Amino acid sequence: MLRGEHDAPPFARRDAGGGAAEIAATALAYLDEDQGLAIAADEVDFAAAHAKIALHDTLTATFQIDGRRRFGFAPARRGGIVGLCPHAHEMTEESAALYVVPTPLGNLADLTRRAEEILRGVPWVAAEDTRHSSPLLKQLGSPARMLPAHQHNEHEAAARIVEKLRAGEAVALISDAGTPGISDPGARVVAAVRAAGCKVVPLPGACAATTALSASGLLDEHFLFYGFLPSKGGQRRQALEALREQPCALVFYEAPHRVLETVADMAAVFGERTLVIARELTKLFETIHSGPLTAALEWLKSDSNRQRGEFVLLLSGAPAGADDGEGERVLKLLLADGLPVKQASKLASAITGVAKNALYDKALLLKG
Repeated sequence: MLRGEHDAPPFARRDAGGGAAEIAATALAYLDEDQGLAIAADEVDFAAAHAKIALHDTLTATFQIDGRRRFGFAPARRGGIVGLCPHAHEMTEESAALYVVPTPLGNLADLTRRAEEILRGVPWVAAEDTRHSSPLLKQLGSPARMLPAHQHNEHEAAARIVEKLRAGEAVALISDAGTPGISDPGARVVAAVRAAGCKVVPLPGACAATTALSASGLLDEHFLFYGFLPSKGGQRRQALEALREQPCALVFYEAPHRVLETVADMAAVFGERTLVIARELTKLFETIHSGPLTAALEWLKSDSNRQRGEFVLLLSGAPAGADDGEGERVLKLLLADGLPVKQASKLASAITGVAKNALYDKALLLKG
């Protein structure tokens, strides 16, 4: 950028060597003793040492220095706050804790500054899959050693983590993507650490459920996070039946090889509702589709690419005045009178207004 002859030169960290005396002489006229020492240590950047802007820079410097002293945050270059996190040596030396650290769903830029600092600063990282997480730590320049902590060894992993914590070493807990303990391993580790009287520090961050909800457009005031449904068809339909009358939005995770079966079962149980299909969140082929549940299966089948990736399925809650058990009561009476399943379901639907497919599935369960 071109400057006029009367424009003041900028001061930044690169000026600290040759221009330290000039910076100090200019600034000390406006700053107190502590702030002057901070400048000499190059803790504050000034935009320029010029009388017209000295007051603005002094106020900025005062906020940054006082903020560092009170809250432990570091001022960003050219102003602003980059994080309310402690430095790495403070984490490992002063607080031997288990840090529950969310990792990105797919976009590395979603890793928070605090998470970066912790993963670089702790001596141990407990990971769901060490092979999967090793490239992440390498990219961050983390020297941490890794411990496997997956669903098949959580008890053993928890014992090792407690041992490290009692020895005064901090441990970060991560899963392959998202937040540990949310449909991922981690809950048993956290429970064991808490039971041992050790400290657990949770970090906010990536979570597929809340990411999908924020873009769903569903108007339900509440939501119920279910996670993964049973993989077997009969058990899955039973689980869905138990949720049929919930007035809140329902949030499920699903794998690509089961998504068609799951959506078909949901349509049979819930009938006319809104389904939001969110796949590959934060990744290159991210897709968020909203529409009638009864048309969702056809939408998925119309393009095989729509069946790939990791899914979050969000279903609108039961509408006001939904079946309060009357449909099932009538269905049981008709079946008891000897009507065939198909006929009893159709008649019960006509009497009560409950979806025929839902009553049909209920009849099959009742008949065993």
